[in-house]
Amino acid sequence: MTGSRKIKFETFIAKRYLVSKHKINFITIISVISIAGISIGVAALIVVLTVFNGFGSLVSTFLMNLDPDIRIEAASYESEKRLDEVAGELNKIKYIKDFAPFAEGKVLGYNKGITQVFSLKGIDLSKANSVYQFQRNIIYGKLNQNKTDGIIIGLSLADKLQVVTGDSLTIISPVGIESAITQFSMPKTQRFVVTGIFNSNNNDYDESYAFTNLEIAAPLLGYKNTFQGYDIILINGDVYGKVKTILQKIFNEKDFSINTWYDFHQELYSVMQIERWAAYLILSLIIAVATFNILGSLSMSVIEKKRDIGILNAMGTTEKSILKIFMFEGLLIGVIGTLIGVAIGYFVCWLQINYNIYPLNPAQYKVDSLPMEVRISDFFFISGISMLLAFLASLYPAKKAAKVNAIDAIKWE
Repeated sequence: MTGSRKIKFETFIAKRYLVSKHKINFITIISVISIAGISIGVAALIVVLTVFNGFGSLVSTFLMNLDPDIRIEAASYESEKRLDEVAGELNKIKYIKDFAPFAEGKVLGYNKGITQVFSLKGIDLSKANSVYQFQRNIIYGKLNQNKTDGIIIGLSLADKLQVVTGDSLTIISPVGIESAITQFSMPKTQRFVVTGIFNSNNNDYDESYAFTNLEIAAPLLGYKNTFQGYDIILINGDVYGKVKTILQKIFNEKDFSINTWYDFHQELYSVMQIERWAAYLILSLIIAVATFNILGSLSMSVIEKKRDIGILNAMGTTEKSILKIFMFEGLLIGVIGTLIGVAIGYFVCWLQINYNIYPLNPAQYKVDSLPMEVRISDFFFISGISMLLAFLASLYPAKKAAKVNAIDAIKWE
């Protein structure tokens, strides 16, 4: 018998044992339960991981609304003097789309008796749209590049300070505050006009950030003829790790600190990753229980089909072929359960994406529906784990079937 005919023979017998039952018996019921268990486990895993993908992408979008892909900062005053050299090196790196200088620091805002501490960030206004994406975040007013004393503040911060576009806002800098107290002089202050209010859906920015012209912010924050560093946007954000490595080879870490968007939010992403793996492991137990059912149903099937195994052996069927028959039967249960689970899982995802069957309160969650993102890698990962567990569950009873003694099986059955 040739190899292809052997495989056809083995799969044919396996299918007959699984689906061609003359009556519904206990083994058949366990097989159906196994298929149902695998289907539920696979479907649940697909839906949960798709939701995690959706929330992960949503969080990344919100966090990176105003965040750069990479930030390089001078670590000392001497390093600040070399920032022009840094710009020359950045221009040589092909992965960089654009970059802009910045200076940032804490200030005190004052308006009509209301005070609020927040972060003031001076930027190159000509790069405001290419690096910071202000064109899609400003909801009131506009970015006025010609107005040097203009300031753009977050929506929540504007609410706290009770300012709207066109209002004046006095900012007091902590730079030189000690000498101002000892010498009884006024600290550094600057009067700005609110030209725009932004909403980035990032609470850190919306509640505690304001942006203005770098030329006027740098002296206010203590940078005389220099600035703090560069915010960098990449052509492809996925290569942030590679670009960081390149920059670390060029610049000494004692002189310049280099951080990516992931470094800024590493704790949050670590928690999200732990939650993702915890959910995966817990839901995988459903598939594990189902595969135990495969082991039980195949073990009983071996006992029930002992006489058939003896006859097959007497006809010249090898132990290897007997092993494959019961392995194919177990894997067939795994394949059917996995395919049904995948179909159910992706159907539920399709319903949510297209018909929003699980809506959310946008005032509370910033989105009106449960976010989902389908990734083909999850399909291969979940299907692979499901088939691996089915394979392992089939291995023991298949080996037991292969070791059945033909003479004893025919004689006593």
